[in-house]
Amino acid sequence: MSVRILVRSFSELCLTVGTLIVLFVVYLLYWTGVKADNAASDQISGLEQQWAQSPAPSSAPPRPTASQQPAPRPAPVPAAYTEGRSFAVMYIPRLGKDWHKPVLEGTAVKDLQKGLGHYDNTTRLGQPGNFSVAGHRRTYGDPFKDFPELRPGDAVVLRDDTTWYTYRLDALPFRTVPSDVGVIDPVPTESPFRSPGRYLTLTTCDPEWGSSHRLIVWGHLDSTQPVAQGKPTALDG
Repeated sequence: MSVRILVRSFSELCLTVGTLIVLFVVYLLYWTGVKADNAASDQISGLEQQWAQSPAPSSAPPRPTASQQPAPRPAPVPAAYTEGRSFAVMYIPRLGKDWHKPVLEGTAVKDLQKGLGHYDNTTRLGQPGNFSVAGHRRTYGDPFKDFPELRPGDAVVLRDDTTWYTYRLDALPFRTVPSDVGVIDPVPTESPFRSPGRYLTLTTCDPEWGSSHRLIVWGHLDSTQPVAQGKPTALDG
């Protein structure tokens, strides 16, 4: 009798553990994606509202006469990005016609659960140096699930409140280890670049359901244009 009770108890325990495993898989595959998609949509909606409320550039005022010429002023220093807040939207046509994700400042877990994360020790968007961004391969919306499909020449387009930035990839995805932080240097190690420029680095985990390695792609800034001129040709079609 005791053996039967023991077997029954063990069977019930296995059933409970199996149910918990199934629920955990559902959470990873489905619920984190729902939460991430909602969070990303909220981030993008917030950015669009913020940009819509920004004052539009006014027409140039009459040019002053020589006697009215003001003294030269130093160029304004761009405001720093705010930790944990989104500042741009990224589009990668190779990853899907409707693929677009918010870019937040920082790569903490809470940031990557809402979109992509900008490495805060790398340069600002469009500036000299290496603008570097991380994203999940799987879970939390799977933003970089198809990362291995990226190819040289692919466009990575970003928009902030005033400007479209079109980067072009220069290499196939490169596999390395998490400790290889040189991949986000101003002139990234192992990249095709040998001198300073305006570069882009994207990073994600590898293998698809693991994190023992990283996949990296690099690109260069190809063009910019004001938002007022419409979307760049890289997003056509």
